[in-house]
Formats: sequence, C-alpha cells, structure tokens
Amino acid sequence: MRPPVLLLLLALAAPLCAAQKRLVLIDQDGSGPGGSNQMAMLALLESPQVEVLGITMVTGNAWRDEETLHTLRMLELTGHANVPVAKGAVFPLIRTQQETQLGEALDGKVGWLGAWGEMDAQGTGRMRTMRPREPYAIPPMTEGKPGIRPIDEDAAHFLIRQVRAHPRQVTIFAGGPLTNIALAVSIDPEFAALAQGIVLMGGSLDPQTDDPEFATSPRHEFNFWFDPEAAHIVLRAAWPRIDVTTVDVSIKAPFTQQMLDAIAKSNTPAARYIAAWSQDRYYMWDELAACAWLDRTLITKEKQVYMDVDLSHGPSYGDTLTWTEKLKPATGVRLVHAQTDVDLPRFQKMFVELMTEAPAHSRR
Repeated sequence: MRPPVLLLLLALAAPLCAAQKRLVLIDQDGSGPGGSNQMAMLALLESPQVEVLGITMVTGNAWRDEETLHTLRMLELTGHANVPVAKGAVFPLIRTQQETQLGEALDGKVGWLGAWGEMDAQGTGRMRTMRPREPYAIPPMTEGKPGIRPIDEDAAHFLIRQVRAHPRQVTIFAGGPLTNIALAVSIDPEFAALAQGIVLMGGSLDPQTDDPEFATSPRHEFNFWFDPEAAHIVLRAAWPRIDVTTVDVSIKAPFTQQMLDAIAKSNTPAARYIAAWSQDRYYMWDELAACAWLDRTLITKEKQVYMDVDLSHGPSYGDTLTWTEKLKPATGVRLVHAQTDVDLPRFQKMFVELMTEAPAHSRR
C-alpha cells in the first residue's frame, strides 16, 4: 500500500528543511545569570531557523571562567546542554588593566569597565572602581553550578575547525570583545573568507541620547574599547559581509517591564530562565544584533561606511573610526553595514515570541 501523498511530501521535505537551517557560531562575553549576553544567545538558540554549532567565551563584561559557568548553566536550564562551549581569551591582546587605570587618571573615566570594574549597588553594571578579584576566581552562582563542562578545545581553533567544516555557510555572531575572533583570523588567514559573514555588536557613530556615557563620548563603545587591537584585526579581515549593531541603534531598544511581564507568563524553559534572572532594565545590545541577523528587515536604517578603531593609546584609544568611500585611507579598511535605526515594536514582539513559543528543540 502506497503511503499517503502528504506523508510522502513531508518525508521528502524534512531533509530539505534541515539543510536550509542557518549555521551560526556564537562568540560571547556571557556574564550572568540572565542579562543581555545570555538573552542574545537564547534568541539564536530558540530560533527554529538556526543551528548553533557552538559557543565560544571571551572576557568582556566579566571574566571568562565566570562567564563560562553562567553560560553552561543557562544551557542546562533552557534545554540546550548539547551545545558545545569552548573557553577563549582571558585578557585582551594589548590593553591591560594597569594601562586603563592610568588612562582614566590622565584622560578621564569611562562609564563601563567590564571585568575590570565593580557592579554598583543596584546591579545595573554601571560602576566606577577597578575590580580587585582575581581573573580566575568564581563568585557564588545564584542560579546554581552547572553539571556540564566546556570542551577541551580552545575557542580560536574550535571556530576555525567549524568554519572549515562548513565553508561559506557559517555566520560568526560576536557579542563581546573580539579577542577570540582576532586570534582565529591570525592563526588561519582564510578563516574570515571561508565564513558567510560576521555580525558584531560594537562601534558607535553619533548616538542621539542624553545618556552621559555616550552623549559626551559619541565614538566610544565597550566591545571595541576593551580590545581595540582585536577589533582592528577583525574589521580588516576578508569577511564576505560585516554587519555592525552600533550604540546608535542599541540605545533605541530597551528591555521593558512590559516585555518581561509578557515573557514571565510563559512556561517555556527560556521564559522561566529570563523571568528568574533577567531583572535589569537596560538596552538590548546583543539581543538586537541577534534578531537583526535573523530578520534584516528589523533594521530600518543603516550606513555603509568604512570602519576601524583608534589604536593611538591616547584619550581616544578604542574609539570607532569611519570614512566614506571618497575619504577612506589606502590602508585596507573594509566596508561595513552599520545599523542606526530599528522597527522597535517588531523587534520587541519577535524577541518575546522567541522566548515564549515552544522550545526550538521541540519544534525540530
């Protein structure tokens, strides 16, 4: 007896659907529990369009080892424990905490020091003192310690291996400082060209805001600032496409109480995780970068500019540099798609739906 036509069509379509999944490698400074870094990873993990080949960890908002444990625990709690996690760079390529401390004394303070700073009393991450804790010390984990472990392979070689295994099919999603990506580019000169492209949360052009962190320093952005040399290497590599979610657009996308309330009504593992651990109302830096890669039509305005980073080790060390085609230097700068505006209601709706619908692994 022949199978029904519908079942036959579904059987034929299943391999095609699997083949069409978009492949991504996540490179992230996974501070936690909850917060923008973890929620951005969840946006990609929960998308039915996407296969996350792995996650690589880099020091940024917090130290690498602490971030790794928070990320492993998030994967456990949200049903993604099978996703490999590789530990990457602990320190930037050149910038040091001591140089940064001296720079603040000479040139003025910056609003966010990441792993080098202490949280304020409200836990918003805006702080002013250098962190005395050792880079490898692990603070108490309020969400509990993970039972799974990172893989033995280091981040740079894991990234290279995955891209070479899927040439021109993998997008690199970089939500933190670019140290791991720069190391991969330096180890394998063909790494960038073999990727499908790279998505960066980074850089700043001219954000329209009263937020003093950016209003007074419009070209300053943490991910580029924390490791300027790495950003310089990555921005000049031979990527087929570079998308940059800038401060300009990120500050237009807050994580609101209404979003949290809508997510908290759901019983999905991702929603339960966010309801428990993502209490900070701040900009959705990395979540916007992730969702804009999933659906480029969320971005309503962008500037195609040539982009680099100031390496002068002066007051503007780590600031974003941009040029037009006519004014660019003859030094190998690359064209990027710098996002500057977003369809906010659609983005917020999309993110809430990703967190509250059936888990991606169930839909698969």
